[in-house]
Amino acid sequence: MYTSWCEERCTSVSGGRRNSKRVDLHSWLCISLLFLALWGQASPQCPDSCHCAWDTATVLCSDAGLREIPEGIPPETVSLHLERNYIRNIPESAFSDLVHLRDLYLSHNRIDSLSSGALRHLGPELRLLDLSHNQLRQTSREEFGSTRAKTRLYHNPWHCDCALQELMETLNLEPETVNGIICESSVRGVGEGSRWEDPGSQGEHAGQPLVKLLDSGVNFCSLQRKTTDVAMLVTMFVWFFMVIVYVVYYVRQNQAEARRHLEYLKSLPSPRKTPTETDTLSTGF
Repeated sequence: MYTSWCEERCTSVSGGRRNSKRVDLHSWLCISLLFLALWGQASPQCPDSCHCAWDTATVLCSDAGLREIPEGIPPETVSLHLERNYIRNIPESAFSDLVHLRDLYLSHNRIDSLSSGALRHLGPELRLLDLSHNQLRQTSREEFGSTRAKTRLYHNPWHCDCALQELMETLNLEPETVNGIICESSVRGVGEGSRWEDPGSQGEHAGQPLVKLLDSGVNFCSLQRKTTDVAMLVTMFVWFFMVIVYVVYYVRQNQAEARRHLEYLKSLPSPRKTPTETDTLSTGF
Protein backbone atom coordinates (compact mmCIF):
# COMPACT_ATOMS: atom_id res chain seq x y z
CA MET A 1 0.00 0.00 0.00
CA TYR A 2 2.80 2.35 0.94
CA THR A 3 4.79 1.62 -2.20
CA SER A 4 1.84 2.19 -4.56
CA TRP A 5 0.95 5.44 -2.78
CA CYS A 6 4.55 6.52 -2.96
CA GLU A 7 4.70 5.85 -6.69
CA GLU A 8 1.48 7.82 -7.17
CA ARG A 9 2.73 10.84 -5.28
CA CYS A 10 6.11 10.85 -6.98
CA THR A 11 4.45 10.70 -10.42
CA SER A 12 2.06 13.53 -9.66
CA VAL A 13 4.81 15.65 -8.23
CA SER A 14 7.12 15.08 -11.17
CA GLY A 15 4.28 15.91 -13.61
CA GLY A 16 3.35 19.17 -11.95
CA ARG A 17 6.37 20.57 -10.23
CA ARG A 18 5.86 23.96 -8.70
CA ASN A 19 9.02 24.41 -6.74
CA SER A 20 12.08 22.40 -5.82
CA LYS A 21 11.38 22.50 -2.09
CA ARG A 22 8.03 20.76 -2.47
CA VAL A 23 9.56 18.15 -4.75
CA ASP A 24 12.34 17.49 -2.26
CA LEU A 25 9.83 17.16 0.57
CA HIS A 26 7.68 14.67 -1.30
CA SER A 27 10.70 12.75 -2.52
CA TRP A 28 12.02 12.45 1.03
CA LEU A 29 8.59 11.35 2.24
CA CYS A 30 8.33 8.70 -0.50
CA ILE A 31 11.77 7.32 0.26
CA SER A 32 11.01 7.20 3.99
CA LEU A 33 7.73 5.38 3.50
CA LEU A 34 9.32 2.93 1.06
CA PHE A 35 12.12 2.24 3.51
CA LEU A 36 9.64 1.62 6.34
CA ALA A 37 7.60 -0.75 4.16
CA LEU A 38 10.64 -2.77 3.15
CA TRP A 39 11.90 -2.83 6.76
CA GLY A 40 8.55 -4.16 7.97
CA GLN A 41 8.66 -6.96 5.41
CA ALA A 42 12.26 -7.92 6.24
CA SER A 43 11.96 -7.75 10.03
CA PRO A 44 11.55 -11.11 11.85
CA GLN A 45 8.12 -12.19 13.03
CA CYS A 46 7.24 -13.14 16.58
CA PRO A 47 5.37 -16.44 17.15
CA ASP A 48 1.70 -16.30 18.05
CA SER A 49 0.94 -15.96 21.78
CA CYS A 50 4.51 -14.78 22.40
CA HIS A 51 6.18 -11.45 23.01
CA CYS A 52 9.56 -10.68 21.47
CA ALA A 53 12.08 -8.19 22.82
CA TRP A 54 14.25 -7.57 19.79
CA ASP A 55 16.84 -5.49 21.63
CA THR A 56 17.77 -8.45 23.88
CA ALA A 57 16.81 -11.26 21.43
CA THR A 58 14.40 -12.63 24.05
CA VAL A 59 11.22 -14.53 23.20
CA LEU A 60 8.64 -14.65 26.01
CA CYS A 61 6.03 -17.40 25.69
CA SER A 62 5.34 -17.91 29.39
CA ASP A 63 1.78 -18.50 30.61
CA ALA A 64 0.56 -18.63 27.01
CA GLY A 65 -1.47 -21.85 27.25
CA LEU A 66 0.82 -23.58 24.76
CA ARG A 67 0.53 -27.35 24.28
CA GLU A 68 3.55 -27.70 22.01
CA ILE A 69 6.71 -25.84 21.08
CA PRO A 70 5.60 -22.88 18.92
CA GLU A 71 6.76 -22.60 15.33
CA GLY A 72 8.49 -19.60 13.83
CA ILE A 73 10.84 -18.80 16.70
CA PRO A 74 13.40 -16.31 15.31
CA PRO A 75 16.79 -17.94 14.66
CA GLU A 76 18.51 -15.04 16.41
CA THR A 77 16.83 -15.87 19.73
CA VAL A 78 19.22 -15.85 22.68
CA SER A 79 16.77 -16.41 25.54
CA LEU A 80 13.58 -18.48 25.16
CA HIS A 81 10.94 -18.62 27.91
CA LEU A 82 8.38 -21.43 27.62
CA GLU A 83 7.65 -21.98 31.29
CA ARG A 84 4.20 -22.45 32.82
CA ASN A 85 2.48 -23.98 29.80
CA TYR A 86 0.97 -27.38 28.96
CA ILE A 87 3.74 -28.78 26.77
CA ARG A 88 4.04 -32.58 27.04
CA ASN A 89 6.69 -33.55 24.51
CA ILE A 90 9.76 -32.01 22.89
CA PRO A 91 10.18 -33.15 19.27
CA GLU A 92 13.61 -33.81 17.85
CA SER A 93 13.81 -30.73 15.60
CA ALA A 94 12.20 -28.25 17.98
CA PHE A 95 15.34 -26.15 18.52
CA SER A 96 17.43 -27.12 15.49
CA ASP A 97 17.52 -23.55 14.09
CA LEU A 98 18.32 -21.78 17.37
CA VAL A 99 22.09 -21.86 17.09
CA HIS A 100 22.55 -18.73 19.24
CA LEU A 101 20.34 -19.87 22.11
CA ARG A 102 21.87 -19.38 25.56
CA ASP A 103 18.98 -19.77 27.98
CA LEU A 104 16.11 -22.25 27.57
CA TYR A 105 13.34 -22.24 30.18
CA LEU A 106 10.93 -25.20 30.07
CA SER A 107 9.96 -25.46 33.72
CA HIS A 108 6.41 -25.89 35.05
CA ASN A 109 5.11 -27.79 32.03
CA ARG A 110 3.83 -31.36 31.66
CA ILE A 111 6.81 -32.75 29.77
CA ASP A 112 6.94 -36.52 30.28
CA SER A 113 9.13 -37.54 27.36
CA LEU A 114 11.95 -36.25 25.20
CA SER A 115 12.35 -37.41 21.63
CA SER A 116 15.63 -39.12 20.81
CA GLY A 117 18.15 -36.33 20.39
CA ALA A 118 15.56 -33.65 21.23
CA LEU A 119 18.21 -31.43 22.81
CA ARG A 120 21.08 -32.60 20.62
CA HIS A 121 20.77 -29.64 18.24
CA LEU A 122 21.29 -27.03 20.94
CA GLY A 123 24.48 -25.12 20.19
CA PRO A 124 27.60 -24.85 22.34
CA GLU A 125 26.53 -21.36 23.46
CA LEU A 126 23.73 -22.76 25.63
CA ARG A 127 24.36 -21.80 29.26
CA LEU A 128 21.13 -22.80 31.05
CA LEU A 129 18.62 -25.60 30.46
CA ASP A 130 15.67 -25.62 32.87
CA LEU A 131 13.51 -28.77 32.85
CA SER A 132 12.41 -28.59 36.47
CA HIS A 133 8.80 -29.05 37.63
CA ASN A 134 7.77 -31.45 34.86
CA GLN A 135 6.67 -35.11 34.61
CA LEU A 136 9.93 -36.71 33.50
CA ARG A 137 10.46 -40.25 34.80
CA GLN A 138 13.13 -41.75 32.58
CA THR A 139 15.67 -40.34 30.15
CA SER A 140 19.12 -41.08 28.77
CA ARG A 141 22.30 -39.40 27.59
CA GLU A 142 21.30 -39.71 23.93
CA GLU A 143 18.36 -37.37 24.43
CA PHE A 144 20.59 -34.58 25.79
CA GLY A 145 23.41 -34.94 23.29
CA SER A 146 26.70 -33.28 24.25
CA THR A 147 25.31 -30.18 25.92
CA ARG A 148 27.41 -28.72 28.73
CA ALA A 149 24.83 -26.17 29.85
CA LYS A 150 23.94 -25.87 33.50
CA THR A 151 20.90 -28.13 33.82
CA ARG A 152 17.97 -28.18 36.23
CA LEU A 153 16.14 -31.49 36.65
CA TYR A 154 14.62 -31.18 40.10
CA HIS A 155 10.93 -31.70 40.94
CA ASN A 156 10.34 -34.52 38.45
CA PRO A 157 8.95 -37.97 39.40
CA TRP A 158 12.21 -39.75 38.55
CA HIS A 159 12.56 -43.53 38.33
CA CYS A 160 16.13 -44.07 39.50
CA ASP A 161 17.95 -46.63 37.39
CA CYS A 162 21.23 -47.11 35.53
CA ALA A 163 20.28 -44.74 32.68
CA LEU A 164 19.53 -41.89 35.08
CA GLN A 165 22.72 -42.59 37.02
CA GLU A 166 24.79 -42.34 33.82
CA LEU A 167 22.97 -39.14 32.89
CA MET A 168 23.76 -37.63 36.28
CA GLU A 169 27.44 -38.37 35.72
CA THR A 170 27.36 -36.72 32.28
CA LEU A 171 25.33 -33.52 32.70
CA ASN A 172 26.51 -30.28 34.24
CA LEU A 173 23.83 -30.15 36.94
CA GLU A 174 23.16 -26.96 38.84
CA PRO A 175 24.71 -27.49 42.31
CA GLU A 176 22.00 -25.51 44.10
CA THR A 177 19.21 -27.77 42.85
CA VAL A 178 20.87 -31.18 42.49
CA ASN A 179 19.48 -32.36 45.85
CA GLY A 180 15.99 -31.82 44.47
CA ILE A 181 16.36 -34.79 42.10
CA ILE A 182 14.35 -37.27 44.16
CA CYS A 183 13.72 -40.94 43.37
CA GLU A 184 9.97 -41.47 43.26
CA SER A 185 10.70 -45.12 42.40
CA SER A 186 13.83 -47.16 41.83
CA VAL A 187 15.29 -50.50 40.82
CA ARG A 188 17.09 -52.60 43.42
CA GLY A 189 20.85 -52.50 43.54
CA VAL A 190 23.22 -55.35 44.33
CA GLY A 191 23.09 -56.47 47.95
CA GLU A 192 19.66 -55.03 48.58
CA GLY A 193 17.63 -58.20 48.75
CA SER A 194 15.68 -59.88 46.03
CA ARG A 195 15.44 -58.02 42.75
CA TRP A 196 12.07 -59.61 42.04
CA GLU A 197 10.10 -56.83 43.64
CA ASP A 198 6.41 -56.13 43.31
CA PRO A 199 5.75 -54.22 40.05
CA GLY A 200 3.64 -51.77 41.99
CA SER A 201 6.34 -51.21 44.56
CA GLN A 202 8.26 -47.95 44.43
CA GLY A 203 11.49 -49.52 45.65
CA GLU A 204 13.25 -48.98 48.91
CA HIS A 205 15.04 -45.83 47.64
CA ALA A 206 11.80 -43.95 46.97
CA GLY A 207 11.77 -40.46 48.41
CA GLN A 208 15.56 -40.16 48.65
CA PRO A 209 17.80 -37.74 46.71
CA LEU A 210 19.63 -39.55 43.94
CA VAL A 211 22.92 -37.75 44.50
CA LYS A 212 23.02 -38.85 48.16
CA LEU A 213 22.31 -42.45 47.18
CA LEU A 214 25.19 -42.41 44.71
CA ASP A 215 27.49 -40.80 47.27
CA SER A 216 26.60 -43.54 49.76
CA GLY A 217 27.75 -46.24 47.33
CA VAL A 218 24.47 -47.32 45.73
CA ASN A 219 25.14 -48.38 42.16
CA PHE A 220 22.10 -48.93 39.98
CA CYS A 221 24.27 -50.09 37.08
CA SER A 222 25.81 -52.98 39.03
CA LEU A 223 22.55 -54.92 38.97
CA GLN A 224 22.30 -54.52 35.23
CA ARG A 225 25.87 -55.74 34.71
CA LYS A 226 25.37 -58.64 37.14
CA THR A 227 22.13 -59.62 35.43
CA THR A 228 23.92 -59.59 32.08
CA ASP A 229 26.71 -61.82 33.42
CA VAL A 230 24.21 -64.27 34.88
CA ALA A 231 22.32 -64.37 31.60
CA MET A 232 25.53 -65.16 29.73
CA LEU A 233 26.38 -67.95 32.15
CA VAL A 234 22.90 -69.43 31.86
CA THR A 235 23.10 -69.26 28.07
CA MET A 236 26.48 -71.01 28.06
CA PHE A 237 25.21 -73.69 30.44
CA VAL A 238 22.13 -74.36 28.30
CA TRP A 239 24.28 -74.57 25.16
CA PHE A 240 26.74 -76.97 26.84
CA PHE A 241 23.86 -79.10 28.13
CA MET A 242 22.33 -79.31 24.66
CA VAL A 243 25.68 -80.41 23.19
CA ILE A 244 26.00 -83.18 25.82
CA VAL A 245 22.43 -84.34 25.20
CA TYR A 246 23.08 -84.48 21.46
CA VAL A 247 26.31 -86.48 21.92
CA VAL A 248 24.59 -88.95 24.24
CA TYR A 249 21.69 -89.31 21.83
CA TYR A 250 24.07 -89.83 18.89
CA VAL A 251 26.06 -92.55 20.73
CA ARG A 252 22.91 -94.37 21.81
CA GLN A 253 21.52 -94.26 18.30
CA ASN A 254 24.72 -95.76 16.94
CA GLN A 255 24.66 -98.49 19.57
CA ALA A 256 21.06 -99.32 18.76
CA GLU A 257 21.87 -99.49 15.05
CA ALA A 258 24.83 -101.78 15.76
CA ARG A 259 22.66 -104.13 17.87
CA ARG A 260 19.97 -104.31 15.21
CA HIS A 261 22.56 -105.07 12.55
CA LEU A 262 24.11 -107.82 14.69
CA GLU A 263 20.72 -109.37 15.39
CA TYR A 264 19.98 -109.29 11.68
CA LEU A 265 23.22 -111.13 10.91
CA LYS A 266 22.45 -113.78 13.53
CA SER A 267 19.03 -114.32 12.07
CA LEU A 268 20.42 -115.24 8.65
CA PRO A 269 20.55 -119.09 7.94
CA SER A 270 24.06 -120.59 7.92
CA PRO A 271 25.19 -121.91 4.47
CA ARG A 272 25.01 -125.75 3.98
CA LYS A 273 27.85 -127.74 2.34
CA THR A 274 27.08 -129.53 -0.98
CA PRO A 275 27.97 -133.32 -1.54
CA THR A 276 30.65 -132.43 -4.09
CA GLU A 277 32.49 -130.31 -1.57
CA THR A 278 32.33 -133.18 0.96
CA ASP A 279 33.79 -135.74 -1.48
CA THR A 280 36.57 -133.41 -2.43
CA LEU A 281 37.56 -132.97 1.19
CA SER A 282 37.51 -136.78 1.80
CA THR A 283 39.71 -137.47 -1.22
CA GLY A 284 42.18 -134.97 -0.09
CA PHE A 285 42.68 -136.73 3.19
